[in-house]
Amino acid sequence: MKKIKVLGLTLASVFILGACSSGEDEQGANDTENADVVVGLDDTFVPMGFRDDSGDLTGFDIELAEAVFELNDTEVAFQPIDWSMKENELNNETIDVIWNGYTQTPEREEEVAFSDPYMNNSQLLVTATDSGIESVEEMEGQVLGAQEGSSGYNSFNNDPEVLKDRVDSEDATLYESFNEAFIDLESGRIDGLLIDRVYAEYYLNQNDQMNDFNLIETPYEDENFAVGVRQDDEELLQEINDGLNELQENGEFAELSEEWFGEDVSVD
Repeated sequence: MKKIKVLGLTLASVFILGACSSGEDEQGANDTENADVVVGLDDTFVPMGFRDDSGDLTGFDIELAEAVFELNDTEVAFQPIDWSMKENELNNETIDVIWNGYTQTPEREEEVAFSDPYMNNSQLLVTATDSGIESVEEMEGQVLGAQEGSSGYNSFNNDPEVLKDRVDSEDATLYESFNEAFIDLESGRIDGLLIDRVYAEYYLNQNDQMNDFNLIETPYEDENFAVGVRQDDEELLQEINDGLNELQENGEFAELSEEWFGEDVSVD
């Protein structure tokens, strides 16, 4: 059996830790004032960047960013942000990098310069097993949830024939984090949740809930995770691309992948 990095992770604990984090001098955040580079993240997005049971920031993207910047002795700090405002935070220079399961899209390319992609992702529809909803088509008239500012919600609006035209009110109930959305899904306040595959699979596996939910494939296009920087920050972008390439060549990227996912998640 492949060994995957396991951390204490319950719905209640993740929700509480996420809800209490505002990005200001919290346990697990670095010294942003003295850092060379400040990475902005959603600190509830397992397993990419989140808080463990001690309140410390951890995750695949956290460790990957640290490894990339360590190659050049670049001091990096991590700043939790409102994910729906991430591009504003970047271009206002509150942060220097968006690195947290950040999907490269044409819309975002108008505001952000992207690194080379480093990981694939896709959007799933998650429903409770006892709901009887086992396909996108069965969401007709049902209540859908999504994270505000997420690539999933962008796909929802850009391809309305998949879900938007079917669901109640032709819109989704929006949440600040997927943690809050899962609570409402479990309680029956929403009937389905549009969510990143990487989050859904990791979260449900860690909580031994895979049998409680249906993970339904959607026809939305597959996505690539990449790192976002300001469009004029060519030097930083080159450092990140060079670092990602070096980690893939020396095997460290594959090692991190095995720890967090039990497999190499490099882009094909």
